[in-house]
Amino acid sequence: MRPVLRFLGDELVEKIVAEAREVLRKVGLEIYNEGIVSMLSDHGAKVDPETKRVFLTGEIIDKALSAAPASFKLYDVLGNQTHDFAGHNVHFTPGSAAINVLDYDTNEIRPPTTADYVQYVKIVAGLTNIASQSTAFIPADVHQNISDSYRLFLSLLFGEKPVVTGTFTIDAFNVMRDLQLAVRGDEAALKAKPLTVFSCCPTAPLKWCDVTSQNVVDCARYHIPVEYISMPLSGFVAPVTLVGSLVQHTAETLSGVVISQLTSPGTPVLYGGSPAIFDVRYETTPMGAVETMMIDCAYNEIGKHLGLPTQAYISLSDAKQLDAQAGLESSMGATLAALSGINNISGPGMLDFESCISLEKLVVDNEICGMTLRMIRGIEPREDFPSAARFEELLRDKHLLISKHTRRHLKDEHHFPGPAIDRANRSRWQEEGGLTMRERAHREVERLSVDYHPSRLPDDVKRELTKLMEAEARRFGMDHLPHGEA
Repeated sequence: MRPVLRFLGDELVEKIVAEAREVLRKVGLEIYNEGIVSMLSDHGAKVDPETKRVFLTGEIIDKALSAAPASFKLYDVLGNQTHDFAGHNVHFTPGSAAINVLDYDTNEIRPPTTADYVQYVKIVAGLTNIASQSTAFIPADVHQNISDSYRLFLSLLFGEKPVVTGTFTIDAFNVMRDLQLAVRGDEAALKAKPLTVFSCCPTAPLKWCDVTSQNVVDCARYHIPVEYISMPLSGFVAPVTLVGSLVQHTAETLSGVVISQLTSPGTPVLYGGSPAIFDVRYETTPMGAVETMMIDCAYNEIGKHLGLPTQAYISLSDAKQLDAQAGLESSMGATLAALSGINNISGPGMLDFESCISLEKLVVDNEICGMTLRMIRGIEPREDFPSAARFEELLRDKHLLISKHTRRHLKDEHHFPGPAIDRANRSRWQEEGGLTMRERAHREVERLSVDYHPSRLPDDVKRELTKLMEAEARRFGMDHLPHGEA
C-alpha cells in the first residue's frame, strides 16, 4: 500500500476553493497585460479600466478547469519519456534561479559562472533520483538579457534530462522556444513530447504583471507546460493563517489556469507554488519552516481536488552551509512532499531562501530523494506467505544471506544509498579516511564530473542550438559565449 499524507479534509478543501472563487468574482485581479484583459473581457469577465482589475465569473473558471488536462508527460532531448504527472506519481527536480553558488574550496558564496553551470548539468546527468534538470542558477559571466535563455541552452547542450525553466522577459521566450524546436524538429513534435516546464509567477496579492502573464499566453500557444508559482507570504502579503494563505494561493493559481486554458484549451499545467510564512523576527521567508511545508502539501490536495497535477518548491533549506539544518529541513520537506503525492518536487540543492545552490548539497539531496522514493513504494508481500519454509531455511543455515529469496528481492526491498551516505562501522570509516559528509559529497561531485558522458543529441542539433544562442548573444553585444564544447 502506498502511504499517503493529508492535511485537509474534503469539506475544508471545498470551502477554500469556494472562497477563492468568490475572491476572484468580488475582489478580482490586477492584470497589466492589455491583450489578456481583452481576452478575459471577451469571455465575460468584468473589467475596471481605471484600477486594471478583472473580475472572473464562475463560468469562466469552470470552463478553464474542464479544459485543463488531469496529467501530462515529459520527455528528454532524445524523446524518451521521463515523467508521468498522474495520480500520486512523484518526481524530483533541483531548485531554480539561484543567484549564488556555495564554493566548496572557500566555503563562501559567490556569483556563478558558465563553468559552474556546465558542471551542474554534468552532475545532474548522473543523479539517478533527480528526474529533470532545472535552470538552477544564473551565470553572471554573460549579459543579463540572455541569462534566462543561456541557462536553457546550456541544459539542452550538455544534458539529456528535461528542464524546468522560465524566462525573465517577454522577448526571451522566442529564442527559448526556438531552442526547444531545434531539439524536437517542429511544433507538432514539441507538443507531442514536451521537453520543458516553464515557471510562471503571479504577484501577491492577486496580480499578474505584463511579463509573467504574457509568458503564460506564449507557452499556451505552443502547448509548452507551465507551472504556476503563486507566492503568498503568510502574515505579510497574505493572511497570517494557513487557511487564509491557501485561499489566496488558490485564487492566484486558478487565475493562471484561466489565462492558459482560454488561450489554448488543453495546455498542460502544474498546480504549483512557492509560498512561505513570514518570520517577523528576521523579516525573512523561511522555506524550511514546517508551516511553509504544510501550505505546500495542503495546496497539493486542493490541486488534486481540482483534477490537476501538482508542483511545489519544497525539500530545500534556509541554512547557509551544508550542515545539520540543511539536512533536517530538506529531508523533512522531501518526506512530506512525497507522502502527499506532489507530482513535481522542486528544491534539491538549494540553500539560503532559494538564493544559493550547493553542488555538494545536491548530491546529498539526491540520496534523500532516493530514500523517499523507496518509502512511498510502501510495504508489499514478496513470496512471504506461507512463511514456514523461510524460517526452516533460516534455522537450518543460520542466515539467509545467499538464500534464493534474498537474492530475488534484496534490491527491490532494500535501498542502498551512494557514497555520500556513511553506513560503515567506525573502524572501516576511519580506515577509509574518516571523511565528513561534506567531504564525501564533494568526492561524488568530482566523480560525477569525471564520469559524465556527453549528451547523445545529434551534432547537427548541437550546432543549431549554438547558432541560435550566439545570434541572441550578439543582439546584446556579446561576440563570444564561454560555454565550451559539448
